[in-house]
Amino acid sequence: MKVENKVNPNADQMAGFMDSSVEGPIAMVNLLKFKEKAEYSDERETDLSGAEAYGIYAQGVAKTLAMVGGKMLFFGNVSRLMLGEVEELWDQVAIAQYPSRTAMLEMMQLPEYQAIHIHRDAGLAGQLNIETTNFVSRSKD
Repeated sequence: MKVENKVNPNADQMAGFMDSSVEGPIAMVNLLKFKEKAEYSDERETDLSGAEAYGIYAQGVAKTLAMVGGKMLFFGNVSRLMLGEVEELWDQVAIAQYPSRTAMLEMMQLPEYQAIHIHRDAGLAGQLNIETTNFVSRSKD
């Protein structure tokens, strides 16, 4: 199995996401790998690490998720690999739940989301973003 972290989806992945035949809630499992030092596209000077820059983005995402009826289900640091083998571990895992794909797209278009996206790109070296459907949520909220 080949594993390749990316920052943005390719055309086929985005086209699949735009398929409106999938209805109902989705959860996105994010396996995150950070840059050692944040690199901003506007070339601003910063002392932030990639994880710190992404942390700014993550705080904003929690707010924009709520605006579209979504929520963070899980966020944690990767400490070790329990089973299997990969060349390099991810740094963090985050799981976000959305009422639908449409809600996720709506969130991505919000001005509040657009304002924080620069921190995501500055901090991420790459990620795997795995969409899940037909899941059972065990949370009490």
